[in-house]
Amino acid sequence: MVCLGNICRSPLAEGILKSKIDPRGLKATTVHSAGTSNYHVGDFADPRTVDVARKHGINLHSHIGRQFTVSDFDKYDRIYTMDSSNHQSILRLARNESDRQKVEMILNTSYPGGNMNVPDPYYGGENGFEKVYKMLDEACEIIADNLITNK
Repeated sequence: MVCLGNICRSPLAEGILKSKIDPRGLKATTVHSAGTSNYHVGDFADPRTVDVARKHGINLHSHIGRQFTVSDFDKYDRIYTMDSSNHQSILRLARNESDRQKVEMILNTSYPGGNMNVPDPYYGGENGFEKVYKMLDEACEIIADNLITNK
């Protein structure tokens, strides 16, 4: 899960997907998040992200921001980006077609081919975080279901 700073959208997506994996018996699945920038490396998730996650039974207190690295292409089978800007940033780091094939905009799971952005809630107030939660929850539900299908 990749966004710009790894303190709002991507940690929320990580937490949501993790919460959907365990009940499905997919404990061997690894889910992590990162940012394309180094703005928040070492920072905790935004308190508003933590609050909306907690409201939905997800604990993000141990999240520490990190930056996406080229080696992430080797560690992960799928790389979900939150918006077109971060999508392009990740594709620029891809070493080959195999790397590029791993990258998908997360809302394409809910709206195939739509290339829709998950809005950055950082400046959007409290309601923005809830809106982002709902978008990511729907997408992560589909991702978790697909993990079972492809198990």
